[in-house]
Amino acid sequence: MDWLDRMNNAMEYIESHLSDDINYNQVAKLACCSTYHFQRMFSFITNVPLSEYIRRRRLTLAAFELQSRDKKVIDIALKYGYESPEAFSRAFKNLHDIMPSQAHNEGVTLKSYPRMSFHISIKGDSEMNYRIEKKDEFQMFGVYGEISTDMEKAFVEVPQFCIKCDEDGTVDRMNELLGRTHDTMLHAALYDHNNNSFKYMICQFVPSNVKVPNKYTSLHVPSLTWAIFTPENTGEVQNTWRRIYSEWFPTSDFEQVEGPQFEMYYGKANNATSEVWIPVKKKC
Repeated sequence: MDWLDRMNNAMEYIESHLSDDINYNQVAKLACCSTYHFQRMFSFITNVPLSEYIRRRRLTLAAFELQSRDKKVIDIALKYGYESPEAFSRAFKNLHDIMPSQAHNEGVTLKSYPRMSFHISIKGDSEMNYRIEKKDEFQMFGVYGEISTDMEKAFVEVPQFCIKCDEDGTVDRMNELLGRTHDTMLHAALYDHNNNSFKYMICQFVPSNVKVPNKYTSLHVPSLTWAIFTPENTGEVQNTWRRIYSEWFPTSDFEQVEGPQFEMYYGKANNATSEVWIPVKKKC
């Protein structure tokens, strides 16, 4: 069974359990990967977190049912996993811009999010440079911002956070602490992922001869095996992330394991090179 079949089997399970508790571990098992890897891969490929996709599908089906006048709001709320009509009404209004009781009114506008499925897309016309390396544990320090797990939002919020760190002097102060010129590039760590957000840290390795002030956040990175990708230039980092999840992971013998990921930047700002580091393990 190939990757395409496995992903569609996982989506079939989700669709058939929208009115039940969805076991994320079972979803990932059908896709033949870890729960963590499935959620990360799903978000990058679809541009929506798995939890948000499930929420939209449930509220889409709830709207269909509410168009029938003999359906009670409380029954539909409970059917789709909401503990009270009030919680359901808030979620419904946030998505559809109307209250559930208005859904059966003639002429109202509702939103419909269709069932998602995976199909073959012709890709792979350009090469991807990568290597697999095992590295000992290391320590990073820096400052972080909270970024949305919605990848399209993240690709806007990350540059905004980086600009803020440049403008408020954070980058200059870190380079001064490290004894480097102000235009030297720093690294970035992506970690502490949850359903809604993750931390994006402007960071650098902790040097043995420097005492790092307490105002900076520390990040311990355990010994891990890394898939390390080299974009053609720093402007291709975002596209590299997309290609890793949509092209490389589906066809490789590796899956992502839980741990921080890195965007490594080297050199001066006007002539920098970059790498994307993702912790991985061999597929079972």
